[in-house]
Amino acid sequence: MRIGVVSDTHMPKRGKVLPAALREGLQGVDLILHAGDWQTLAVYDMLAEIAPVNGVAGNVDGEELVERFGRKKIISAGNFRIGLVHGDGKGKTTEQRALAAFAGEEVDVIVFGHSHIPLLKEENGIRLFNPGSATDKRKQPLFSYGLITVEDAGISLEHVFYLDKSGERVSG
Repeated sequence: MRIGVVSDTHMPKRGKVLPAALREGLQGVDLILHAGDWQTLAVYDMLAEIAPVNGVAGNVDGEELVERFGRKKIISAGNFRIGLVHGDGKGKTTEQRALAAFAGEEVDVIVFGHSHIPLLKEENGIRLFNPGSATDKRKQPLFSYGLITVEDAGISLEHVFYLDKSGERVSG
């Protein structure tokens, strides 16, 4: 199973359509996860043209998105459990808030957003994965999204980076 991972699309403010690099890179995935800050349900519709979509609402999402997706969930993918949360809130760092959101719950991976900073690290046996942003890189040098590959033998996570929204990839 291949899962595309996006967050912090902030559309239409950061673009009216999904970047070509993202649309092309998500072709063939079985599922797309969005870690919040969609800003409009139209992002769901655009992603759903590529693959089934699940996600959570972020701090800038309106009530319609909160009601539809909630703010936290656990997705089963094969033998693995993926926690999904935006990661906003007071105190601590974004990754600490994401980890705290699933304290006492059994998850293999926690996917989160909010910071727009790509991250992949392991803490206490749990992999923390922030895909960055495919549309709003802020002070990051590159736009990014993530890919998760789930197999019986394990789960792998990777970032895909690109220079501009037209599609020139630099990794992945």
